[in-house]
Amino acid sequence: MKNGKDKNDRSKDGLVVEDLHVSVEGKPIIKGLSLRVNKGEFVAIMGPNGSGKSTLAYACAGHPKYQITKGKIVLGGKNITELAPDERARLGLFLGFQYPQEIPGVTVANFLFTAAKAKNKGLDIREFMRDMKSNMLKLRIDEPFAQRYLNEGFSGGEKKRMEILQMAVLQPAVAVLDEIDSGLDIDALKVVADGIEALRSKERGFLMITHYQRILNYVKPDRIAVMVDGAIVKEGGPELAHEMEKKGYEGLKR
Repeated sequence: MKNGKDKNDRSKDGLVVEDLHVSVEGKPIIKGLSLRVNKGEFVAIMGPNGSGKSTLAYACAGHPKYQITKGKIVLGGKNITELAPDERARLGLFLGFQYPQEIPGVTVANFLFTAAKAKNKGLDIREFMRDMKSNMLKLRIDEPFAQRYLNEGFSGGEKKRMEILQMAVLQPAVAVLDEIDSGLDIDALKVVADGIEALRSKERGFLMITHYQRILNYVKPDRIAVMVDGAIVKEGGPELAHEMEKKGYEGLKR
């Protein structure tokens, strides 16, 4: 039965952003944003440069630079607004970065095992290695990459595939992907999109931030939200992405 109660019950398993206000170095960036990503739902956020899309991603993840001055963020029914980034991650929130960082001296395998072990204390190393290698194969990542230092000397496409590999290994409840498509050629874009699609599940919510409609040719969202000047100004189905690509964001206001 689909009614208001059912929708609210489903939201307890996803991500809810309520009247969020975020400032960076004292400057207001997000100004009263509300958004819901239900369990099993894929929501894409589009908007012009400077609209606050990446700020939303970092605020959800708990980056200390992004100060929440009002509102709240709820994950799986739990208020996470004041929690540290690692606590949010353990509760099932994942952030895929627009610009993944290099971590010299830390191999891909060690990084992933440490992250997975933080979520599952009883994780067996052999089980982890089997799972990691299986996911690397699906993402067309050569096995020797597991022993390379994380993202050091990697191409843009390889870095983005590493983000999807992390998501595949960690199996989050909600994945926030911040412009995961930026800087990718068409071949790398297809590989990343295929990896995202393979991880879609009734048990997982996605919030994907993008400038362009291009990746949405391969990853089909359930809903599009358009963000302008720190707030959601328009929502609709997948067709809204084509409208924005054709007409642009001119004329859209809070």
